Amino acid sequence: MDLVTSELAQIHQGAAQIRDGEVSTYLPQLAAADPELFGLAVVSMAGNVYRAGDAAAPFTIQSVSKPFVFALTLAELGLDTVLRNVGAEPSGEAFNAISLEVGTGRPDNPMVNAGAIVTSSLVPGDREEKWGRIRHTLSAFAGRTLEMDEDVCATERAGGDRNRALAYLMRSAGSLVSDADDAVEVYFRQCSLVVDCVDLAVMAATLGNGGVNPCTGVQVVPGLVAEHVLTVMATCGMYDYAGEWMLRVGFPAKSGISGCLTASSPAQLGLGAYSPRLDHRGNAVRPVAAARELSQRFDLHLMHDLGLSAPTVFYETDEPDATGGGTTSLRRLQGEIEFAAAETVLAALEDVGRAGTRLVLDLSHVTRLQRLAAAMIDARLAALREEGVSVVVTDRSGRHLLSAVDRSSQDLRAELAARS
Repeated sequence: MDLVTSELAQIHQGAAQIRDGEVSTYLPQLAAADPELFGLAVVSMAGNVYRAGDAAAPFTIQSVSKPFVFALTLAELGLDTVLRNVGAEPSGEAFNAISLEVGTGRPDNPMVNAGAIVTSSLVPGDREEKWGRIRHTLSAFAGRTLEMDEDVCATERAGGDRNRALAYLMRSAGSLVSDADDAVEVYFRQCSLVVDCVDLAVMAATLGNGGVNPCTGVQVVPGLVAEHVLTVMATCGMYDYAGEWMLRVGFPAKSGISGCLTASSPAQLGLGAYSPRLDHRGNAVRPVAAARELSQRFDLHLMHDLGLSAPTVFYETDEPDATGGGTTSLRRLQGEIEFAAAETVLAALEDVGRAGTRLVLDLSHVTRLQRLAAAMIDARLAALREEGVSVVVTDRSGRHLLSAVDRSSQDLRAELAARS
């Protein structure tokens, strides 16, 4: 088991002990969910996937569809046009609250039901064209074709009077410009798409990667659109828990009534989580707890001071020794090294690995080595040593930041001179 998967498994094990909350009875299909299901998935900006628990268990996306349909609408129409019909302010109210802006009739934001119905309606085309565009875009975010649960959609349709009331109210107020029934029908369909934790992690990672799916390489939406969506998720994605969420977890997220949660740490990772028990606000209890622990372990809070940004591996070379008996591989690192930067380091070490090679890893310009990042690099160094590679770490400050080494030195020049 790799180190990141091990960390995720520990987070999963801890959150799995929580028994608080109740399974949603909003739909019979949600009420029938096994309350003990609990899955976690993390996808890095390099497209690596890490899983724990029931990460492959399927569930309907529900309200987690909202930010991704919002992204589609922004990409199609632009921010100014969308804001004329739906606001961007936190509501502080429940997901299905009937609350419209005085004078304009706009719903508060795209993350509540009223706002999501409007953003879905703004997608160009007739009802079937809107639905086709939405399904295609959410599938591109996930990196695979998503299917709709017909039974869930039929149940949504049969019991959706409150959403219809919202649609007709907004239609009369002028913020909903399409047919109310068509708008609600498209919204029911998007909420009925079936996903798993990995899908949600990939979707969140795509937003955090400037709109580029890190697993497929496809540019799903422009980078500025991803930025706008993440901003609204940060302020509105967790309903009346949004403020405390940002305080305790510190990166954008969106919850769904099925028990799912997606969260994006920009330029770091995407998180997908699922467990059916909800708190009184409608947020999944275990996924929220897991996200809090993940943020602490991986130092993901957006307000964390990352310092100056620069290439992590700023110099690398592989040269044969003067004796011809081996190769010296030099890798020089700089800046603050956390999870994403550690993956860059691991990639730079990929071609180092044969008996007789001597690796010199210089940390003199590293300002901080985060705990998990150090453990990831140490694990790779230990594997190299098992392959017969001699590992020397140099640091002019003598900080001994890594432990899986054959020797530590403060003098890089002396170590390079020793190869001859």
